[in-house]
Amino acid sequence: MRILILCTGNSCRSQMAEGILRLLDPRLEVISAGTLPAPRVHPLAVRVMKEIGVDIASAVPKSVDRFTGDAFDAVITVCDNARETCPVFTGTVGLRLHQGFDDPALFHGTDGEVLQEFRRVRDQIRSFFTGFHTSLHAL
Repeated sequence: MRILILCTGNSCRSQMAEGILRLLDPRLEVISAGTLPAPRVHPLAVRVMKEIGVDIASAVPKSVDRFTGDAFDAVITVCDNARETCPVFTGTVGLRLHQGFDDPALFHGTDGEVLQEFRRVRDQIRSFFTGFHTSLHAL
């Protein structure tokens, strides 16, 4: 099964979702991309994923433009902006889903509060994608 996960910058939410799905099922081909990719994956995303045993340190943000002609079993947007600006795919797309998550990179507070926000969003993403993975077996 081939899955594309989209957000705007491809630096936090979609990278975390990709890492979680890969952990849940290494047989899945999971790709994350952004509509306006950031220059790098956010260091706090790397940190909070490492806390749950997922290494995304070598991940690189990618533009969704390079995948619009590809076929995917599922395309999942994880932020409202990506859903609204999602490009037209010329390749076959089976399932389209949207589940928006807050962008932890936009959160303002103390260093500890920002880190806690990254953990909160990570845990929400983990919960959603664990459920999504479980539902794949019902298809």
